[in-house]
Amino acid sequence: MNDNNLPRCTRRQMLGAAGALSLGASWMSSAWAGSDREGHPVPVTNPRAISGDRVEPAWDELLTITVGRADADLVGATDKVIQAAVDYVAQRGGGTVRILPGTYRFRNAVSLSSRIRIIGGGPETILTKEPSTTTKLAADSDWYDQEVTLADARGFRIGDGICLRAKNAATGGPVVIKRTLIGRSGNRFKLDRALRENLWLKGEPTAATLFPLLSGENVAGIVIEDLALDGNRANNDLLDGNHAGCIWLQDCQDVTIRKVVARNYHGDGISWQICHDVLVEDCHSHDHQGLGFHPGSGSQRSIIRSNRSERNQIGIFFCWGVRFGLAENNTILEARESGISIGHRDTDNLVRNNTITRSGKVGILFRDEAAAFGPHRNRCEHNRILDSGQDDGIGIDVRGRTESVTLAHNEVRETRSPMARIGIRIGPKARDITLAGNRIDGCAVEVSDLRSPG
Repeated sequence: MNDNNLPRCTRRQMLGAAGALSLGASWMSSAWAGSDREGHPVPVTNPRAISGDRVEPAWDELLTITVGRADADLVGATDKVIQAAVDYVAQRGGGTVRILPGTYRFRNAVSLSSRIRIIGGGPETILTKEPSTTTKLAADSDWYDQEVTLADARGFRIGDGICLRAKNAATGGPVVIKRTLIGRSGNRFKLDRALRENLWLKGEPTAATLFPLLSGENVAGIVIEDLALDGNRANNDLLDGNHAGCIWLQDCQDVTIRKVVARNYHGDGISWQICHDVLVEDCHSHDHQGLGFHPGSGSQRSIIRSNRSERNQIGIFFCWGVRFGLAENNTILEARESGISIGHRDTDNLVRNNTITRSGKVGILFRDEAAAFGPHRNRCEHNRILDSGQDDGIGIDVRGRTESVTLAHNEVRETRSPMARIGIRIGPKARDITLAGNRIDGCAVEVSDLRSPG
């Protein structure tokens, strides 16, 4: 591909992110020692470990703690033993938690720390969620409280991760709070942190044992690799990807997720919110109520590569302000809505070489947004889109006031009868949409351009 065809200001950032992430941790990425006489940067070739410096040698061996059901440094089969291993390694500056094959049952999320590698033993290392329990709150709690009273405490235990939900008493908007139960007297439970939101009975508050399986907030330099996460969807209530998933990250950076199976979550598979330089590679995310892969609000320079998404609501969902991302060589099967969805201020992304088959409505969707919030300056090229939607399905649908988008060398193919199916549709308010070398077969209409001439 001609480098000049990449979205503006992305090539150097993408390559830099890919290089750093391929090493699996921020503290092992490339760095510069200074400048030579001509002012050119001089790379660090033989670093030393110096206090406070993230650049250090590529050590042959780092601290590793094994977790297993037997014959391991820490023996057990719950979230608690994995959390203990993470905390042990984190207190010593980082390293690897190696989870041996077996099934581990979770009643709370494992909270990740910076400079931690979670490495499984392949798909036989299974982290699964216990069935959820939900009840109403029986008493008001104020924003400064650190306790709640449950109407029915059966099914709740000390150490459980819970999600408290209600309607805001003033606005009617949703309130969502995630906490851990750390003390109990009857139906009264102490929380690990104060509520910081009012939970008043008029807002119909509830408590449920809902949480991500692996969770990270404000951490950097983490790797999750070579294991399976099962959300036990049939026995759990819904908690969407803004708050949970098999993996859920918030305000993180320099993250690698590789060779992970994420399945059966009553929400999203893998979700990262306001996270930068995230690499998700060779993962299989399937059979979720929500999204397969969810690069969330504000995430910069995500690389989503060589993954497989099956039977999710949407395969890859660019959320809000997701920029300078790369989605390539992914396989997306039987998304209930769209294979790939790009929308609110998601700009300067490159979507290429993906195979999208049997989406419920649309193969690739540019969502309907106002001009100031549109998915501008994105490029989709060399994607293969097969059998999208029902009788009126669309291969690529450009809606709203989307501007400066290039659709090049994509193949949109329909193997069923043409019916009212459309290969590419360009909405009446879209501007500066470039079509080049696309191939469309079997659709009733190859290109439906609804813009006014001139």
